Amino acid sequence: MHLALFEPDIAGNVGAAIRLAACLDFTLHVIEPCGFPFSAKALRRAGMDYIDLAQIEHHRDFDAFDAWRASMGGRLVLLTTKADADYLDTAYQANDILLVGRESSGAPDWLHARADARVKITTTSQARSLNMATALAIVVSEARRQIFHATTSS
Repeated sequence: MHLALFEPDIAGNVGAAIRLAACLDFTLHVIEPCGFPFSAKALRRAGMDYIDLAQIEHHRDFDAFDAWRASMGGRLVLLTTKADADYLDTAYQANDILLVGRESSGAPDWLHARADARVKITTTSQARSLNMATALAIVVSEARRQIFHATTSS
């Protein structure tokens, strides 16, 4: 399974995603352009000492990311407040790529159309959305539970 950030705005959120990927042993894909300079220095500050533990792939734009995805055959699962399917009602696969949109504007309509699946985390009606790193942690935990349970039940 892979985690992917579409044009992230905030280096600190990328740092939280780096930590998540490092601790759970997932590859993190960062899709440019970012809202901050994508550099070793910025990532080191944001990712603290977890950057050395994380597997991070950098893609110059969505087309480069999508070419990589096509070569490995991964299903693109977009986490979005605009989805109809709840993340708990979704069956996850080991080669899934969990993708979140920009913190400021989410995922554009064309990206929704490119996703193989779209899932949401139901929140209270007063809340707009969760932080993207928090949302990734919630969904990746459910995906891991399903995949691990499937492999241990076989």
